Amino acid sequence: MARGPRYVLPHRRRREGKTNYRTRLKLLLSEKPRLVVRKSLKHMRAQIVVYDPKGDKTLVSASSEELKKFGWNVPTGNVPAAYLVGLLIGKRAVAKGIKEAVLDIGLYRATKGSRLFAVLKGALDAGLKVPHSDEILPSEDRASGMHIVNYAKLLKERGEKEFSKQFSYDPETLPEIFEKVKQKIIGK
Repeated sequence: MARGPRYVLPHRRRREGKTNYRTRLKLLLSEKPRLVVRKSLKHMRAQIVVYDPKGDKTLVSASSEELKKFGWNVPTGNVPAAYLVGLLIGKRAVAKGIKEAVLDIGLYRATKGSRLFAVLKGALDAGLKVPHSDEILPSEDRASGMHIVNYAKLLKERGEKEFSKQFSYDPETLPEIFEKVKQKIIGK
């Protein structure tokens, strides 16, 4: 380890690879609330967060686990679930008087059409204003889950064993379930 009078030890969260302080500073200088999106293999979480010197304050939050209340009985780690989480947090933010935010994806890589940007698309459709480029958002078919249906059909052609290994539910009903849950969130 380096020693000497000029050596400065990086912050703990930087050493652990949890925070990029340069990016965080740029987001905080905008003085807008942040739409913080985090993902795991099975779930998506989104929060509207504002800076406070004592620690960030969460104003609104939504999670893919909450979608079960709206009738979402399929896995929650996919693009349609992410879109619905974005729609849910967008509706809650607008109801609380939050009109705009800045997207904060943390240390995740920005990949065109990913689950992170599906959350953004849902928040935009709910009426939240977030600076973005339209080309990074997933298409309507991808947001509704048609890509999962097409993949399931491909696996069925290969054989029932491969299909049952990948899916524990009927993926062909996914777009219908998506539309029902979307209407429930919009109506609420």
